[in-house]
Amino acid sequence: MINYFLITIFAVSKTNTTIKNMKRRDFYKIAIGTAASLPLMAMTPPPKDAICKKFPRKIIKPSRLKIGATIGLIAPSSPIPLNRFQQTIKNLEGMGFQLVYNEKNVLATKGYLAGSDELRAAEVNRMFADKNIDGIWCVRGGYGSARILPMLDYKMIKKNPQVIIGYSDVTALLHGIFLKTGLVGFHGPVGASTFTDYTTRHVTSLLMSPKKEYEIDYAKENLGEDDPIFKPYAISKGIAKGKIVGGNLTLVSSLMGTPYELEMKDKLVFLEDIGEKPYRIDRMITQLLLAGGLKEAAGIVLGVFSDCEAKPNDTSLSLKETMMDRFKNLGIPVVYGLSFGHISNNFTFPIGIEATMNTENFSITLNERAVK
Repeated sequence: MINYFLITIFAVSKTNTTIKNMKRRDFYKIAIGTAASLPLMAMTPPPKDAICKKFPRKIIKPSRLKIGATIGLIAPSSPIPLNRFQQTIKNLEGMGFQLVYNEKNVLATKGYLAGSDELRAAEVNRMFADKNIDGIWCVRGGYGSARILPMLDYKMIKKNPQVIIGYSDVTALLHGIFLKTGLVGFHGPVGASTFTDYTTRHVTSLLMSPKKEYEIDYAKENLGEDDPIFKPYAISKGIAKGKIVGGNLTLVSSLMGTPYELEMKDKLVFLEDIGEKPYRIDRMITQLLLAGGLKEAAGIVLGVFSDCEAKPNDTSLSLKETMMDRFKNLGIPVVYGLSFGHISNNFTFPIGIEATMNTENFSITLNERAVK
């Protein structure tokens, strides 16, 4: 409307009529008449990519992985040091997978990025296009996956669905692909993660031996941790059911207002982060609340927010006080401290799959298989 009015004013000003001497009624006659003769520039629909994508109508589940499956390794975000890449190889070969990668590309470095945007996008596209690859594993997070979203071949990806897994910055990649194609992605350990027995058990259960209904239990190992951030608690008690969306809080908030914005209404939203002070956590949650979608979620599942506590001498709310302040009055079940995030015992969330959260026993139950 503003652009349309400015175009009209510009057109009127090009006439020989002096606006200040014009009666208001005559001015509007000329303005409306002139605007009617102009091209409808302001009414031209925005480009497709500028329209926020809604939750996919059709969900695509990738085929399950098997022992001996071929896994392609990619670095869609920050560069991975050689020693961590070697750990990735050890982790995944230890699970019985065969690995495929271009070492030069996967170890590429461009400042804080694992090579140029073009290179990283090409690697994602190449892996999905390869018929001999059964799944794609991101070697690490960091920063940069959102930059390559406009460069991905979503039509090709939709025709060649595969398991793709990672977390942290990979949140953007998982949701970009999901929203554009409907392909279920997996928010789980990156290749260089610590593959504890708990982490490995849930990865294999979800990706290799799926059950019609599967309960992701709380990691009892976390209860032995001295750090209070590992202690789970219900912010608002209850049971919530919905499709799973979410990931790293920083990435989820940064996607707001883009074509890759998460639709949260009636969804089970999971969030985690690392290294953010309570006021920054507050700021990002507030952004999601002001945007509206988070208020309409079915329930909210918070992971372990590593290194997000206020320093002893800071004038600050504690992490728990911040969570209680922002979530307590939403009127929906909210739980903190489930076993995911930047921690060792990390379970895997399948994006887009229906699940039920129970704040009483700190559990998530998947109500359907995530792979075929």
